[in-house]
Amino acid sequence: MQFANELQRARRGKHAALEEAAGVRLRPILMTTASMVLGVLPLVIASGAGAAGRNAMGLVIFTGMSIGTLFTLFVVPAMYMFIAAEHHRDREHPAAV
Repeated sequence: MQFANELQRARRGKHAALEEAAGVRLRPILMTTASMVLGVLPLVIASGAGAAGRNAMGLVIFTGMSIGTLFTLFVVPAMYMFIAAEHHRDREHPAAV
């Protein structure tokens, strides 16, 4: 959420900064996940000798990447809204020295 912090320092509100940062991050996250999930798909649908091991390994990778993507797209921004500080306020009211 470094990008959202930088946007807040550039005089944006927390919600507006988070929306823009999420929009910028969406495509790379989805492209990375899609390439990994589609790349591991042959392991999930494997048959023949050693298929049980390949299926198990492919299913773990497939599921892990899918769940990780959901967390990245939804849980991380939600937690950012709850936990992150309002950085643009720091610029308006600098701490007394």
